[in-house]
Parts: sequence; structure tokens; C-alpha cells
Amino acid sequence: MRLPKRGEKGFTLIELLIVVAILGVLAAVVIPNVGRFIGRGESEAGETELSNIQSAVVAMMVDNAISTLPNAVNATATSNMQQFPDTTPVAQKGLDANGDNFSGSDGIGFVLFEHDNTADGANTSLVNYTATQYTKGTYRVDASGTVEQVTTGYE
Repeated sequence: MRLPKRGEKGFTLIELLIVVAILGVLAAVVIPNVGRFIGRGESEAGETELSNIQSAVVAMMVDNAISTLPNAVNATATSNMQQFPDTTPVAQKGLDANGDNFSGSDGIGFVLFEHDNTADGANTSLVNYTATQYTKGTYRVDASGTVEQVTTGYE
């Protein structure tokens, strides 16, 4: 190897090839692991959303003192929590937050987003059991309140 002359600067071809080879080995190790972490994060997000929806259904059933959903939506899965789990008006929901009886004309049935909380008929006191109206996945529920995730939204 010759010594560089004064004013000559730079890397040799061998030095550059070694650096490129090292970067290639690092990329070959890192890229598959990153892809695996992204996939795991999406599946965990779907599981978390299912858990949140199940907790919201339980909270709504407890707040309304019901043990079964009278007209649970079994056939159609939805991501709209304003239509989930049961939009059928019920003749008697029980007592509202003020202790008054609901009537059949009071808002929609038992829903997780913008649930009618008082028997005023004006929908002025709405409760949200979920943070947003729409979820990424789609869900259906049985009469006992058990939620099934039909799609995760990450397919």
C-alpha cells in the first residue's frame, strides 16, 4: 500500500467495500425483525380494541341494570358504536340517571356511543362508553353481552 501524497485524500476501494458489506449484514438482520414487530403491534391493537368494546358493553349493562340485551344484534357486524349493540327502542329501559322511568319514545335502545342517559326525550344527556363513534374492527354481540370481533381492521 502506498502512502498518500500531500493533498491526496479519500478512501480506498477496499475500505468502501468493507463498509458496504457491514451495512448489508446489519440491514439483513434488522429489516425482518422490524416487520415482525409491526405485525405484532397490529394484532395487539386489535385485541386491545376488542377488550375495550367488551368493557364498554359491561359498563353500559351495569349502568342500565340489565342482565341481557333484549334485542342483541347477532347477524350484522358493525364498527359504528352509535348502532351497537342494540338500537331497538325498548318499552322500558329501567330508571335513568335521575331516577325517572324511561319510556319507549326515549332515544334509541342500548348503545355505546351517545347513549340516552335521561328520560327527558330530548337526548340532552348523552353518555359515551367508547371514546369514538367508529372503531377499526367490526363487532357483534349476543344477548348475554359477550362481544365477538368479526374483523380487526388490520387485514
